[in-house]
Amino acid sequence: MTSTDQVPAQRAVASAPIAEVTAQMREIGAILPRQDGVAVFNRVYLAVTEELERRLVAGHFEDRAATGELGTRFARRFLDAVDAEAEGLRVPSCWRPLFRFRRHPSVHPLQFALAGINAHIGHDLPLALVDTCRALDADPDDLETDFERIGELLTALEERIREELMPGPDLLDVADPLTHLIGSWSLERARAGAWVSFRALWGLRMWENLLEEMAEGLDATVGMAGRCLLTPLWH
Repeated sequence: MTSTDQVPAQRAVASAPIAEVTAQMREIGAILPRQDGVAVFNRVYLAVTEELERRLVAGHFEDRAATGELGTRFARRFLDAVDAEAEGLRVPSCWRPLFRFRRHPSVHPLQFALAGINAHIGHDLPLALVDTCRALDADPDDLETDFERIGELLTALEERIREELMPGPDLLDVADPLTHLIGSWSLERARAGAWVSFRALWGLRMWENLLEEMAEGLDATVGMAGRCLLTPLWH
């Protein structure tokens, strides 16, 4: 399945409650070995989605229905990639590095987490935003305020990831390449880029072929960044 296949397919899928996708992530976590790269990202993403669910219930968002729709469609892109890989089907380019290197002994858990976030934010988020606008007959401006609120949640999570998965000071002295690698990637920049990509994709919505070509190019570009993030560093 290519990225271009996924754009129309996602539009046809009815959005399920956030609780359903968090349940699926818990199932993934229960099945995979803890050190598996996909399991590492899944734990990170489950924490995000659980917090999103709590904030939806608390009325944190301006439009809870739209945010719930976006959160579910967004999560399903990751879950679809997991299902496709398990069934031996083609997965989006952005996810291939993580699935390929998920058991590599010289890749640090922090790299797995960041590679998954890179794929999900850089590729899946713009397409999920397009899907959500189409499903709700909304405009990008209708989602922007809550998009920024979700961004606050993601930024706080990135800090937590770095605190929990970053090696201790002694190891960092030895692992300078890891320090350099993770310093070259920023969730804030990735999130800003996702919004720009979404606006560009949305501008092409009347030209389906161009929309799909751009989505495919985005998928490949994000995949290249993910491969760099997973450069083996440990010996």
